[in-house]
Amino acid sequence: MHGFLLLKQTNFQAYHFKKLTMYARLIQPRTFMPLVILLLITLFISACSNQPVVKKEKTPTNTIQEKEQVGRSAQQTLALAQQLAKEKTNEPNAQVTQLAKINELLIEASELFVQEENYTKALWLANETSLTHQAILQNNYRLLLVKAESLQALNFNQHASNQLKLARELVEYALNYNEAAPKLTLKYYDISAQLFTTLNKPVDALNAKLHAFALNELATSDDVQALWQQFESLTPWQISQLLSSNPPYIQGWSKLLYYCQKYGENNNQLARYLKTWQRSYPSHPASIIIEPLLADNLFNTTADVTLQNVAVLLPLSGAQKNAGLAAQQGILAAYQNNSNINIHFIDTNTLNWDELASTFSTHNIDHIVGPLLKSNVEQFLALSPNTIEFQVPTVLLNLSSKYALADYQSALSMRPEDEAEQAAQTLSQQQYQKPIILSHNDNVSKRIALAFSKQWQISSGSSVDIVYFEEGKQMQVSLKESLDVNASQSRIKHLNDRLQNTIKSEARNRRDIDMIYLVGSAAQTRLIKPYIDVNISPFADIIPVYASSRSHSNFHDKYGNSSTNDLAGLTFTQIPWLLDSPQQNKALTQLSDQLWPKRTDSLSRIFAMGYDSYQLLNKLSSMKKSPYIRHFGQTGVLKLNENNLITRSLLWGQYKNDKVMQVVMD
Repeated sequence: MHGFLLLKQTNFQAYHFKKLTMYARLIQPRTFMPLVILLLITLFISACSNQPVVKKEKTPTNTIQEKEQVGRSAQQTLALAQQLAKEKTNEPNAQVTQLAKINELLIEASELFVQEENYTKALWLANETSLTHQAILQNNYRLLLVKAESLQALNFNQHASNQLKLARELVEYALNYNEAAPKLTLKYYDISAQLFTTLNKPVDALNAKLHAFALNELATSDDVQALWQQFESLTPWQISQLLSSNPPYIQGWSKLLYYCQKYGENNNQLARYLKTWQRSYPSHPASIIIEPLLADNLFNTTADVTLQNVAVLLPLSGAQKNAGLAAQQGILAAYQNNSNINIHFIDTNTLNWDELASTFSTHNIDHIVGPLLKSNVEQFLALSPNTIEFQVPTVLLNLSSKYALADYQSALSMRPEDEAEQAAQTLSQQQYQKPIILSHNDNVSKRIALAFSKQWQISSGSSVDIVYFEEGKQMQVSLKESLDVNASQSRIKHLNDRLQNTIKSEARNRRDIDMIYLVGSAAQTRLIKPYIDVNISPFADIIPVYASSRSHSNFHDKYGNSSTNDLAGLTFTQIPWLLDSPQQNKALTQLSDQLWPKRTDSLSRIFAMGYDSYQLLNKLSSMKKSPYIRHFGQTGVLKLNENNLITRSLLWGQYKNDKVMQVVMD
C-alpha cells in the first residue's frame, strides 16, 4: 500500500514540476534554472524527511557490482547540490558548468539511495531529476536503472521491467543514429537477472547472468560455479531457448551440459567427452569446473547400483489389467532377461497389503517399481514410513496428492500439465501476441488448458483466452464465436437486408488471433482442425495451430484408412516412443509392433513408461547426487527435481505432406 501511495504522490509532484519547468522556459532560463534545481532539492528533502526507509532483502548474487560511489552518503550529496544551487553567477558558461555539476550530484544521490536500500527516496529523486530534460543519454540511462532497481525492490515488477525496456531501447536508438551512447552495463544485467528470477523466468535470468559475467572483470570461480548450478536445473527445451538468444559463451556451456547430462552417470564416458570438450573450448570460463566434475562423478558408474531382487507392483488382473500388462511388457523389454537380476511381479488387484512386507522380506527385495494406479500409490506411501521392507529405492508410476516422497522414493510424472507448460514457455518465445486456447470441455482438457494459460501468463506477462467446446454442433458454434465469424456473418446479413440485391461477401475471421493452442483428443482434433482452416478468411494470414500429445494418434496414423491431409500444419508435443525421431528406439519399436500389433496410444505410453522406469533404477542415485544428469528415455528427456519428481521434456512433431515428422522449435 505504501508503494502505491508513493507512486501516486510521485505522479502528482511530477505533474506540478512539469508546469514549473514549462513556466521556466517562458522566463529567462539562464537565471531561472538554478532556482528550479534549488526548489527541486528543497522539495525533495522536505517530502522525504518523514518517509520511512523501505528495505527489501536482495536476491543473493555472486556477481561483483560495478564500481560504486564512496566517501559520502546520499543526503550529503544532496546537501552539496543544494549548496551549489545557491551560488549565483551571471556568466553563461559558468551557469552551464554549474547546472551540469548539480545534475550529476542529483543522479549520484539517487544511485546512493539505492545502495543504502532507501528505494522510495531513490525512486522519487530519479523521477524528479528525469523531468529536468536530460540532454546527455548516459544520464537518462543511469536514471532509468535507478528507477528499475528501486521499483523491483518495491515489488513493482512490471514497472521495473518497463524501465529496463526503456534503457535497452535508449541504447538501441543511440546506436542506430551513431550518437554517443551508453552501453548495456553490468548493473543493467544484474537488475534484469534479479527481476527475471523474481518473475520465475529462469531462461531470461540465466541469459542476463551470462551477459553480466562477460562484463565482470573481477569474476571468480564462485561465479562460474553459480552459473553451472543455473544450467544444470534447465530442461533441454529451455536450453534451446537460451541458445536462440545467443548470450556470451553459450555454445561451450550448452555442449558441456549435454555431455554431463548424457554421460554423467559413468565416469569413464564422461572423462572421454570432457577431454573432447576441452580441446574444442580451451579458453572457456567453464574449464575450471572440469576437474571438480570428474571428482564428483568418480563413483557415478552403473556398477555401483546393485540390482538383485526387484519387486514390480502392477494391476495384472481386473479392470486395469491391460494397463498393467503394457507396463509389465515395457519393464521386461528393458530387463532383457538379465540372469543376474530377479524380477518379482505382484498383482495389486489381488494383493493383501498386510502380507506385502513379508513377501518383500522373503525375496530380499532391494528395489521397487510401482504401483501404477493412484489409489495403490496412496496405500503404499501410507504404509512406507512404518514398514522397513518398503524403504528401498522406489520408482512410483503415479503421483500422490496426499503424501510427500521420502528420499529413497521417486515418482515418474506423466501429468499432461507438464507438456502444456513446456508448450506455453516455448511458444511464448515465438513472438505470438494474441493466442487463444480451444479446449474440449472435459476435466483432463481443462487441466491442460489452465496449465498452458498459467505458464503463458508467467512467460509472456499477458493473459490468454480459453474457449471451451463440446462435441457435435456446439463445437462449430464455439469455434465460430472464438474466431468472430458469427459477427462477420451477421454484418453481411444486415448489409444484405438493407440492399435490394444480394451482395457477394466472404465472412472474415477476427484479425487479432495469431496462434491457436488446441486441447482435445485425436478424434476431436481431426474434426476441429479442418474446421479451423475453412473458417480462416482467404484475406487473412494462416493461423498456426499447436496441440498437446493427445491430439496426435500414432495408432490412427499407422492403421487408419483416412488421409492426414486435413491435419496439415498441426504441430504438437509428443514422447519419443510415438514419434519418428533419433531418440526413438527403432529396434524396440519394430519388435513391439510385431509382438503387440495395433496397441492403442494410451497403452503405448504406459509401455514406454514401464521401459523407462526400469532403466531409471540404475541411474537415480547418480541423478540425485549430480542434478545435471538426465535420462534420455522413450517418454522424454527425464529430469529428477528437488521434490523427487521425475519430469519429462518432450519432442515436437508436425503433420506435413501426409505424414508426421519431428520439428525443432527454436
